[in-house]
Amino acid sequence: MASLYVHIPFCVKKCAYCDFASYEGRWDETDAYADALIGEMDAAASMYGSFPVETVFFGGGTPSLLSGETVQALMDAIAKRFALRGDAEITMEANPGTVGNENLAAYRRAGVNRLSIGVQSFDDALLRRVGRIHTSIEAEDAVRLAQAAGFENISVDLIYGLPGQRLDGFVCDVRRAIGLGVHHISLYSLVVEPGTPLCLENPALASEDDVLAMQHEAQALLSPEFIRYEISNYAKPGMESRHNVVYWTRGDYLGLGAAAHSLMRGERFENTGDLSEYISGRRTVRRAALTREEAIEETVMLSTRTREGIDFLQFESQFGEDLRFTKADAIGRLLTHGLIEISGDCLRLTDRGFDIHNAVVLSLLTQDKFPR
Repeated sequence: MASLYVHIPFCVKKCAYCDFASYEGRWDETDAYADALIGEMDAAASMYGSFPVETVFFGGGTPSLLSGETVQALMDAIAKRFALRGDAEITMEANPGTVGNENLAAYRRAGVNRLSIGVQSFDDALLRRVGRIHTSIEAEDAVRLAQAAGFENISVDLIYGLPGQRLDGFVCDVRRAIGLGVHHISLYSLVVEPGTPLCLENPALASEDDVLAMQHEAQALLSPEFIRYEISNYAKPGMESRHNVVYWTRGDYLGLGAAAHSLMRGERFENTGDLSEYISGRRTVRRAALTREEAIEETVMLSTRTREGIDFLQFESQFGEDLRFTKADAIGRLLTHGLIEISGDCLRLTDRGFDIHNAVVLSLLTQDKFPR
């Protein structure tokens, strides 16, 4: 069993903070790109067989720029080549300003049953500041249109730490998201990636303390209605993103499209990020089997991001290593500092631990003394 990620690299306008593989002004290549995606599906089915698929995720870029007919064709191709489960979670990322009654209804007919709407902020000035194409009203309209179209599983993305953003403004954003009646909210701290317009501009950003305060205030607002099941993700019970859980638990997933990444049967690989190369038929550019050490690092890094944490018994079964013994000193220090908790056979990070997740992971992996 595996999941599918389908990368759609087309955008109306590239955001100032975005370093994903996405392209403006190349919409005339959509049909050729869809054909290339189906060609990659053929190659994958030949290599791996018709494996069961439990989730599909259309990400981007802006997948909601696709026509309903194109989404239907891609879903038909998936169902023909793989064993798509009847209860599969089919997610599409959507941007406000690109959705309406017609395309939302078409996506529903094609089988999409979950939307992830990239609101980012309800502050019009901040939206303009980072190059978003929509307004706060259009963001609210996008959610309501999706609800009217029959989507019951809707997620909203918000970003905090934007240039000029204040704590009270972000709190207002979170309140407005909750008020829309969605079942899932993702909160991402701004990361200024090298080479992006925002990085080149080098704006004044919120301090680490201010960013932490935003995260803490948001968590307080969301609890207990929304469960923090991963560092950046909150969901009402039973509405967690099944697709993203596959990533965090290191399940098999096949990435289709330009710049897509995959983990299949212990091997990681990625596609070329060059759109023309991908359309011409060139796909995988790097492929490597994971070493035991790399798999351990990934398992510790990813599992500690989640509410479930590290299962000691599963870890020992997979890697032949009892963390409670081999990392006893690090675990003891982290417990003393209140950064982790152990319940039964599971190690989980506390909220304090989530605040400094990278440092906790480093302590577990290297046995370095945790800074006092």
